[in-house]
Amino acid sequence: MAPSSARPRVALLVTCLVDLFRPSVGFAAAKLLEDAGCRVEAPPQSCCGQPAYNSGERDRARAVARVMLDALEGYDHIVAPSGSCAGMVAKHYPDLFAGTPDEARALDLAGRTWELTRYLVEVARVGAVEAACEATVAYHDSCSCLREAGVRDQPRALLASVAGLTLAEAADREVCCGFGGTFAAKYPAISSAMARDKADRLEETGASVALAADMGCLLNIAGVLGRRGSDMEVRHVAEVLAGDTAAPAIGKAAP
Repeated sequence: MAPSSARPRVALLVTCLVDLFRPSVGFAAAKLLEDAGCRVEAPPQSCCGQPAYNSGERDRARAVARVMLDALEGYDHIVAPSGSCAGMVAKHYPDLFAGTPDEARALDLAGRTWELTRYLVEVARVGAVEAACEATVAYHDSCSCLREAGVRDQPRALLASVAGLTLAEAADREVCCGFGGTFAAKYPAISSAMARDKADRLEETGASVALAADMGCLLNIAGVLGRRGSDMEVRHVAEVLAGDTAAPAIGKAAP
């Protein structure tokens, strides 16, 4: 679908975790999209259906996802500050609705859905952001960003334009943090061990801030770092790119 005007009409897929745990990420995403020339709306929406889908509950997942099919019609693009939710819509909706009356709608929606940093770089053609962050940061690549949303270099390209920011790469930057949605609930011991390993590698970089593009990963990593008393801050990459770092980091109390 071609954009309806010079300023594309974009629906912000807010995501459940952003809505419930870190609304500032949604506002940061909206700012970045507006700065890129988009007309941004956040239509009433539901969960994308991923938890039910990953648990094998296809009927329930379709019922939830059908709400999204209705809510996101008519937009030029759908953008999510989450590789996980973007990947669910873009990669799994076509399979979820295959052979149903909603198959064509699911395919259409999948083709219009993007993870935030990929959209900014590849669609909106944003080469730099006007933000500053005097810190060394380590960026964690979420599994969904890497393997479903096609995201690896885009957030790094944008971070390179942030004044004062230095990027330090972790040794296992593409290894799972152990969250994995329902995986963390089904296999807590394995998940916790993976999260501790991830926190170790991030701290080894000497960075003062850990970034990622998925709230599930960020909450998981922040939980481990907080329990061990680490001073490392954890933030969503959108907050740094939007210059919104005044609020306490994830898991940190306000001063």
